[in-house]
Amino acid sequence: MRFPAYPEYRDSGVQWLGRVPGHWEVKRLKFSATINDDALPETTDPDFEFSYVDIGSVSPGEGITSTEPMIFENAPSRARRKVAPGDSIVSTVRTYLRAIAPIPEIFDPLVVSTGFAVIRPRKVSSAFLAYALRESYFVESIVARSTGVSYPAVNASEIGDIAIPLPSEDEQTTIADFLDRETGRIDTLVAKKRRLIALLKEKRSALISRTVTRGLPEDAAREFGLEPHTRFKDSGIEWLGEVPEMWEVWKISHGFRSTGSGTTPPSDNDAWFDGDIPWITTSELRESIIFDTKKKISEDAVATFSALKLFPEGSLAIAMYGATIGRLGILGLRAATNQACCVLYGERALSVRFMFFWFQAFREQIILLASGGGQPNISQEKIRSIRVACPHPIEQTAIVSYLDRETAKIDRLVKKIEAAIARLQEYRTALITAAVTGKIDVREAVA
Repeated sequence: MRFPAYPEYRDSGVQWLGRVPGHWEVKRLKFSATINDDALPETTDPDFEFSYVDIGSVSPGEGITSTEPMIFENAPSRARRKVAPGDSIVSTVRTYLRAIAPIPEIFDPLVVSTGFAVIRPRKVSSAFLAYALRESYFVESIVARSTGVSYPAVNASEIGDIAIPLPSEDEQTTIADFLDRETGRIDTLVAKKRRLIALLKEKRSALISRTVTRGLPEDAAREFGLEPHTRFKDSGIEWLGEVPEMWEVWKISHGFRSTGSGTTPPSDNDAWFDGDIPWITTSELRESIIFDTKKKISEDAVATFSALKLFPEGSLAIAMYGATIGRLGILGLRAATNQACCVLYGERALSVRFMFFWFQAFREQIILLASGGGQPNISQEKIRSIRVACPHPIEQTAIVSYLDRETAKIDRLVKKIEAAIARLQEYRTALITAAVTGKIDVREAVA
């Protein structure tokens, strides 16, 4: 839908804002709102209960995504800024995160980090201001005023000096109502598309799980010149259940000639990382083929540290540590790894490509094998001892070909939906900017 422009414009006097409708004002934010005028004093009752919001709990598109219940006595020293419905919070640290959000009616009492500037409307509609503060040029102005490289920050007073366009109070309400309606429609559509993506990913997971444990569907089996399975047996593995009668159950150590891992050279010698040998960490394990790595190590490093091994192209790497346990990557090049990766290579009863899908199907079971406190780990020995129902090599090849084809169809559809979501979100951002800066006239659209 296209919206008309206003009949008359004037120069705003602000470079990023450009021209604004002739009857609009342009004022610095500090003349229309207060900033950080309410905080918890140190004399607060130690048992005072509240919900807390930190920088990481705010998303540019979704606003406040989570809160943490606290009492004052146990709260971090940064949990001090009090907010009320109608306020907006703007991150003053790590400004590149664009953590800006309105405070809705549902949170009470709510306290946010001192890393936020709390903007409280004084002579402006709270709903209009909430949109104006998330308008792309305003956000870019904050980022541009930030100082610092690794931890950019901006003073709250500098935010107050940023100019905002101000129509009349009635027109502010009209614009906010229009944006509530239109962004609500967009958000509903985005939510539906995200649910569809979730369903497609569930379908993908179920397809992989069913195929690596029960074999190919009847029509697919015949397509690959195989007889579909009709007889099944107990695998002897509680979480695996029945498998085709002709499949053998082997430990992973029987399926591959060898497993291995790596290490991390000391960081105090730059020469260890001044080479051209790919060095894989768990950040490179993304359920895909690895063609490059962020870091490279030298031949001297490999010669010096016996734990550094060079694994052949086509090996399968599995993450063993913490939150990444079970993540996978197939080596698309000869490479070394750090100590958080277990590498399977030298195919015997099992193929790398078959196990690539198998590990995807049973990642949750792999995670349950982990041990340890704050960061549970799984050892190479535990991975080697995992039992797998092994089809004949010819059938493994057929299963891999089938899953490659069918998962690619789902992946392409997911990418199309994700692209559609990105376009909707871009349109949402552009619509907010156009409405709150007066580039479009939405008064008739609400009437």
